[in-house]
Amino acid sequence: MRRDTSTQGDILAGFRKDHACLLFLHFRHAGKARRWLGALLPELATTDQVARFNTRFSAARRLRKGVDPSSMSVLWAGISLTHPGLALLADRDPFPAVRPGSTAEAFAEGAAGRAEALGDTGPSAPDGWLFGASEDDVHAVLTLAGDDARQLADAIDRHGQALGRAEARVLFRQDGATLPDKLRGHEHFGFLDAISQPGVRGFDRPDPKSDATVLGKPGTRLVPAGEFLVGQERVGRRPAGLPAWATGGSFHVVRRLAQDVAGWWEQLGECLDRLKRSGAAPADADAKWLAARMVGRWPGGAPVATCPAAERIPLPGEDADGPLDFHDDPDGWTTPLFAHIRKSNPRAGLAPAPGRPPLPASDLDARRIIRRGIPFGPPLRRDARGVVDGGSDDGSPRGLVFVSHQADLVEQFEFVVKRWTNERDFPPARHPMTGCDPVIGPASPATFESPSDGGGRATALSFQQFVRTEGAVYAFTPSLPTLRALAAGKLDTAIEVHRGTVLKAGDVLDAGAVRLLFDADGDLVLQDDQGRALWTSGTTGKGADAYFSADGELTVRSASGGTVWSSGTAGHPQARLLVRPSGDAVVMAGEQLLWRAEAPGRRR
Repeated sequence: MRRDTSTQGDILAGFRKDHACLLFLHFRHAGKARRWLGALLPELATTDQVARFNTRFSAARRLRKGVDPSSMSVLWAGISLTHPGLALLADRDPFPAVRPGSTAEAFAEGAAGRAEALGDTGPSAPDGWLFGASEDDVHAVLTLAGDDARQLADAIDRHGQALGRAEARVLFRQDGATLPDKLRGHEHFGFLDAISQPGVRGFDRPDPKSDATVLGKPGTRLVPAGEFLVGQERVGRRPAGLPAWATGGSFHVVRRLAQDVAGWWEQLGECLDRLKRSGAAPADADAKWLAARMVGRWPGGAPVATCPAAERIPLPGEDADGPLDFHDDPDGWTTPLFAHIRKSNPRAGLAPAPGRPPLPASDLDARRIIRRGIPFGPPLRRDARGVVDGGSDDGSPRGLVFVSHQADLVEQFEFVVKRWTNERDFPPARHPMTGCDPVIGPASPATFESPSDGGGRATALSFQQFVRTEGAVYAFTPSLPTLRALAAGKLDTAIEVHRGTVLKAGDVLDAGAVRLLFDADGDLVLQDDQGRALWTSGTTGKGADAYFSADGELTVRSASGGTVWSSGTAGHPQARLLVRPSGDAVVMAGEQLLWRAEAPGRRR
């Protein structure tokens, strides 16, 4: 997967540059936009290119004991498209059908359409956004990232000229840069960022002692690549249910998050006074002590769970997390239950209810996202301890350009925001409730739990909101083959079932005119848009699931794993299973038809 030349490089490998610029684009003319896209294709960075460079760069940095090699500089480019952008370039709706509750629905509605459900209300509401308020306006997001600011500026100018020739508009330009000096690698609140990314199976090297974790990072689980890249194996071999054009791509969330740094630190002082009065905080605790518990880490990245009394700076190259989880801290007495790193990634510390054993970390793999982000704006002055004076706000815009990649908007990004970070009752069923994420969540009451002579103490706190959404876009980062097709005005909207996928009762692959589903009676069925059966596998009462193998065979399997029906297409490892809007389901090997399900008597 590291040598993949068909996928864009920021998804799995990550650009990871000191300087970045995101251009939010609107195309006036589809034909000129296609020609512009065709000319852009050779400049787009692939996974292979970015992974190779990052490996060399990291090795050179280790030789220099953590100092960046100034002689190594490169500029990367990536492109993602919104639902209106895809529709414009293809001259058709990119989805043959949109099922309620699906990621296709979320993508079609766009970030502005989902704003209220995600807590983007009041000061964060779309009517105050700098971009994305009307998703119809943004057609594409062009990402440019580099090591050298002047080289990046030249590239921005050059791309601006090309966009001008295509009569495209730059609706908004979002610049970002790594913070300077001691804040390098940190976000504006002062904490090391981009820690604890998920490992990707097939991309990151596994530890030979534990196939479940990344080599050299015992706390980093390897998650199936299909959770980030459409077409790869997912957790539980679940179907993606997306059109063929999505294969090799990833959904792309971009959010401009403004940070009120002075206000956040001022709130810490108020909360700390309350905790000291209740006996929940040591008398000598300072704002940094509480800030670390709000985040779950000390500013240098070390988890509070591993060094609760005082900060320990990780050594260069050290995995700060180690085998971090929270199974031995179910009540949050060391790392509060509301801490940002517990609310956004509970690891092995999520108990479904108080007193019950925590869920294994593997149960949460399907919720992981890959984060790419960069700060914008100048840092706020702070003292030698890294603490900001609550009254020192200078009025300058500052914050984080949040970027994430995931294969499912609803079950990954939106789930984490709606059900975890913005949910007071998470972890669930605690009394009083835990409260929302104190770093990125909305204003809410919260509970700081701590030990006491009587067993436990719950101190009530009140968190205000100090991160505000100023723009958001849902886009998709397509594969290079899909982009080439779009440059020619083409888009394959057949629903693709990827090899290794398992269909279980209730799974539906909807291509509009027809849908392939596995019903509760054990039958694989092709229905028309009125729900009438056009074809069935005839396995009622016998089938437990349907499986499309790596060998290109579609089977219905019994509960014991035996085959009760087969497409008879084994021996074709490159075969594709497609549910086509034209009205059938087929297994194809290139242009060769191997199997077809369609209405009886239909002829082609």
